[in-house]
Amino acid sequence: MRIQENGKHFALYYMLGFCAGILYANLFAKDYIISMGILSEYFLNQYSADDIQIAEYLWYVARIRLTPVFILGALGCTKLKKGAAAAFILWTGFSSGLLFSSAVIKMGVKGIILCLIALVPQFLFYIAGYLALLWYLYTYPQIRWNLTKTVIFLLLMAVGILLECYVNPVIMQMFIRTL
Repeated sequence: MRIQENGKHFALYYMLGFCAGILYANLFAKDYIISMGILSEYFLNQYSADDIQIAEYLWYVARIRLTPVFILGALGCTKLKKGAAAAFILWTGFSSGLLFSSAVIKMGVKGIILCLIALVPQFLFYIAGYLALLWYLYTYPQIRWNLTKTVIFLLLMAVGILLECYVNPVIMQMFIRTL
């Protein structure tokens, strides 16, 4: 019963953040989203034509993806465990809502497809890893962290980073060329 209740909390936090992101994009940031160039045809053409320097990209992605892990880990050593987990889920939902709304505003349905393709396959591993970490933070002290969880978490993050660097750019370039 407790697992189901905590799972509902995760979903509720995410959906609240997601809705807030959609509202923010449509009410407060619409003009800015329209003026930005990240989802413009020029940017997408540049992305599909560029050769990605994998070594540099690997370190960039590792830094970007592991920074929240270190922040959550540091906050996990304090009494703010549960609040940090809830805030992270809210922020993730907000960011998702903002991203998907921006994509729809700029590109319509193709924007949603582009966002989904941009998340595959690496986010399956990131989600699994982060859920394990967030679950621990949110349910502590009922659940304890151990070496097995650490190894699995690090493997999930490493596989996600490698997929994001080596597989996702190929998938993205193939999709962008079909636009």
